[in-house]
Amino acid sequence: MNAGDDGARGKGHRLGALNRTSPLMLTLLGVAVVVVGFAARFNPLLVVVVAALVTGLAAGLPPAQVLAAFGRAFNENRFVSIPFVVLPLIGVVERAGLQERARTLIGRFRRASPGPLLAGYMVFRQITAALGLISIAGQAQTVRPLIAPMAEAAAEARAGGELPETARLAIRAWAAATDNIGAFFGEDIFVAIGSILLMVGFLASSGISLDPLQLSKWAIPTAIAAFLIHGVRLLIFDRRLRHPARGEPAA
Repeated sequence: MNAGDDGARGKGHRLGALNRTSPLMLTLLGVAVVVVGFAARFNPLLVVVVAALVTGLAAGLPPAQVLAAFGRAFNENRFVSIPFVVLPLIGVVERAGLQERARTLIGRFRRASPGPLLAGYMVFRQITAALGLISIAGQAQTVRPLIAPMAEAAAEARAGGELPETARLAIRAWAAATDNIGAFFGEDIFVAIGSILLMVGFLASSGISLDPLQLSKWAIPTAIAAFLIHGVRLLIFDRRLRHPARGEPAA
């Protein structure tokens, strides 16, 4: 065996390795499409679809197989889009006067107050999230059409008149924050939530075996602490609304 044969063989090995890695590198074109699409501020759904098509075609899949993969993924995960079906219904009931009805209802209770009202909603949000019912409430489902108008009406009924715009915006901000905090700290109690399963999988990859129920149990004290801390903040905010001269309502 001479040096020429060794050189030719080495060159052949290098070309074979290059040929094997080239299709793999071409599949990364989908990442480039995502980066360019988001940087150009195109429609996110369009960007993701085009990136998936580019990745499939770059991997050597025929167009029919790429479309079949799209259909299979949609069919297997169709439950993810269920909450979006509710949004048109919420828009219809809002147009029919849902916010006004909520204002009228809470305005009849002269002793109602925004702070305790939002604290009660946080309890409801945490309990439902702990049971896995994340989509039963949210910014679009409950905060905008119900909770924020009810809190504003409670503040107006107590003040005996219209609220200043700063106070109105502050109430809306606190209503949205209450929903976020309640859902964030309540969902970790549910054993099948993505964050719990992610932590279990990560720990398992590190050689630490944990049951999801163990992590869920330790999420309960955190949820209780979050409720107590945010509840105190809501009461302080409520007091500032009642006595605006002592300070502006915190947003």
